Amino acid sequence: MRDAYPRILILGVTASGKARLAHELVKTISGEIVSVDSMKVYRRMDIGTAKPSAAARAEVPYHLIDVVEPSEPFSVGRYLKMAQAAAADIHSREKPVVFVGGTAMYIKALLYGLFEGAGADESIRGALKARLASEGSAALHAELSLKDPLAAERIHLNDSKRIIRALEVIELTGRPITSHQQQWESPVLSPLDDWTIIGLRRDKADASHRINARVKRMFNEGLVDEVRSLLAEPIPLSQQARRAIGYAEAIDHLAGRQTLEDTIELVKKNTRKFAKAQRTWFKTFRHVQWLDATPDESVQSLLGRALPLIGPQP
Repeated sequence: MRDAYPRILILGVTASGKARLAHELVKTISGEIVSVDSMKVYRRMDIGTAKPSAAARAEVPYHLIDVVEPSEPFSVGRYLKMAQAAAADIHSREKPVVFVGGTAMYIKALLYGLFEGAGADESIRGALKARLASEGSAALHAELSLKDPLAAERIHLNDSKRIIRALEVIELTGRPITSHQQQWESPVLSPLDDWTIIGLRRDKADASHRINARVKRMFNEGLVDEVRSLLAEPIPLSQQARRAIGYAEAIDHLAGRQTLEDTIELVKKNTRKFAKAQRTWFKTFRHVQWLDATPDESVQSLLGRALPLIGPQP
């Protein structure tokens, strides 16, 4: 049975302005927001994840922000369960739900369901880890290039965790991990009848300018102090939290491995690379209605163009 209220998704690369658009949209249609962001789930990781301000969160309801401790791992499966529960709760109160974010794996799970994967085998993984220690990641990556060229193209030479996982899946199933993922990516898994998907898109020069400005603002607002405070907590940050862009570089800075100026420039560079990867991911999403924003376009102008795409609400 279809929901009385269609699900609305606003996606875009980091710093595209999608969060402001979603906020104004929710105010207009009296809805509630569900965040689709793998780092906004962490408490006290505020500046570097560009969470909505306290004033914004007092103005409209937000869900799936500040739901776990930074020391906890967080999976796409856990996110999906919480997001579905949040959407059901919002609909039960006869309000539309607006999902907004840029974490591609979470978006794919929302639209097409969860890819369950091929399981795990500790003996196979242990043997691969031993080979990693003795042979190095380059040798394992070369083997992956022979067995699953598509996966090898996507996985960096030094990303040993993903290299090991890809080789483990081949050992377990006799099939490349990309063949399993392609099944998940098939559009027949979800007709998307209950979704209105709006993408906010900017040209690369404008996107890069916005990213650079955001990074500078984050450091001015105290990102380094935020990271210092997180590192002082009694329970260490999870590996997932430590890898977040902005946090990983600030950790290196606080450890004395690079200057603040170099750190800021590196965060800008890594964020731009992340945005490029997001654009690549979003090209695989079907049924997206793209809004091409100009550098000086106001959020109210974007809202005016988005509303006709959504149509009347029940």
